[in-house]
Amino acid sequence: MFLYGQATGGAPAPNPLGTMLVPILILVIFYVIMFLPMRRRQKQLQNKLGSLKGGERVLLNSGIYGTVTRIMDDRFEVEVASNTRIQVAKNAVGAVIDLTQEVK
Repeated sequence: MFLYGQATGGAPAPNPLGTMLVPILILVIFYVIMFLPMRRRQKQLQNKLGSLKGGERVLLNSGIYGTVTRIMDDRFEVEVASNTRIQVAKNAVGAVIDLTQEVK
């Protein structure tokens, strides 16, 4: 008996492993391209912040350049101009400026 919409010897069902492999592969590639470099950069910044000493130049996330004058447990004191010092949280430091590198 033939029912309407019933396949009569059509194509075999796709392999579920094959259909799941493509999204998993896309997620793995996305992880390698996006998250691994970001984690590496974050670890490098944390290492630099851990070894930060007074007198080093820093760039704050707000775009302000300054020199670290004092290091406290949870924050830094940064001199942004002569006799102008601000206290910022440690996670507000975006980069440690290396003065030994030549400016190109």
